Amino acid sequence: MDLRNISIQTNSGTLWIEAATQIFFSYGLGLGVLVALGSYNKQRTNCYRDTLLLAVFNEATCLISGLVIFSVIGFLAKTEGKAINEVAESGPGLAFVVYPAAVAQLPFSRLWSVLFFVMLIFIGLDSQFVALEGFITAFVDEWLVFRRHKKLFIAVYCAISYVIGLSTVTQGGMYVFKIFDYYSASGWCLLIVLFFECIGVSWFYGADRFYEDINKMIGYYPNQFWKWCWKVLTPLLCMSIAIFSLVKYEPVTYKKYRFPKWAECLGWSIALSSIVAIPIYAIVFFARQTGTLKERWNTAIRSTLNRSEQNESMLYGESAALNDDSFS
Repeated sequence: MDLRNISIQTNSGTLWIEAATQIFFSYGLGLGVLVALGSYNKQRTNCYRDTLLLAVFNEATCLISGLVIFSVIGFLAKTEGKAINEVAESGPGLAFVVYPAAVAQLPFSRLWSVLFFVMLIFIGLDSQFVALEGFITAFVDEWLVFRRHKKLFIAVYCAISYVIGLSTVTQGGMYVFKIFDYYSASGWCLLIVLFFECIGVSWFYGADRFYEDINKMIGYYPNQFWKWCWKVLTPLLCMSIAIFSLVKYEPVTYKKYRFPKWAECLGWSIALSSIVAIPIYAIVFFARQTGTLKERWNTAIRSTLNRSEQNESMLYGESAALNDDSFS
């Protein structure tokens, strides 16, 4: 084992971005998926237990998948007499080139090939279902006009997504895919969004209040460790990886092809379209407040949820009604 290669890889910003992105997508973090699906639970659902179970099963699945992937790559590298980094690169080539080559050498190769690609189809469909549900739920809960015309809204959204997706299956679609994958689907977007989510919940809404909410749901307090994660560890980790990756920034490439400057600008525009929405909304919300700068700041960061005026049964009753409506 060449420790110098390991040192070089760990100093790469791309490696840390890819690792963080894998965690984000495997848990559905920053995409609204967990919030949307969790909104269908009953009030007394043990969300703490479910979260721990999700973490255990997710990490176990990732570990098993990693063992399978590297065993296949190692096998192909051994049989072809090549280095591992010469066999395949991360991305679609791993699923559509390397794996089929390995599956073809198994007994009953046609059966395994069919099962493998059927699995890929179901993974893609399942990912789209939950991602779509997270996006749709956010819109229909925020604006009544989308709730009244929910089917039409979903149809329009799916049509637009389909047209955008068509660009990735053209002759140069792999280059379009790389731009979307490198700048928008992974990396800085999710890191920045998750940073502000943690800050919004743990500092503005309040970690102690959130802690009390969980206690009201499950009947006991989770470990204090999680409060420190919400307030310090997770925001610090997100910003550290984001800053490190920006310092070690490497332009997007596909094999030996280096994308032109206009393609990089397009990719950064896609990435910033999600990121800049947060400070723009904060500035507009702050400007709409009245009073001195200090009074505006205090009003802007104060939670609008007033416990003394909440009627718990009505609150959860309305939530259940909204969830039932979203299924219809």
